[in-house]
Amino acid sequence: MLEELREEEIVNKVGGRFKLSTLIQKRLVAINAGSRPLVDLKTDNKLEIVIQEIMQDKIYLDTSMQLHVAGEDSTGGPPELDLTNL
Repeated sequence: MLEELREEEIVNKVGGRFKLSTLIQKRLVAINAGSRPLVDLKTDNKLEIVIQEIMQDKIYLDTSMQLHVAGEDSTGGPPELDLTNL
C-alpha cells in the first residue's frame, strides 16, 4: 500500500475519505482511457501517479464531484471525459 494513503494529509487535502476514493477512481478511469499523467514519475503504477497528482494539487473534485485538472478552465485545455455514468 502506498504510504501517502496511510496519512491524514491526503484525506484532509481532498475533504474526506469518500471524496478521496471518488477522486482516485475517476482519475484512474481517465488515465486508463488515455489521459496523460500530470506528474513525471518513473513508474507504471497508475495508482502511484494519481496519488502524486493529488499530493501536488494537480487534480481535484468540484462541488458536484466532477474531476478537474488544476489550472484549466472550462474554455481551455483538453476536453474532459464524461465520467458521470460511472
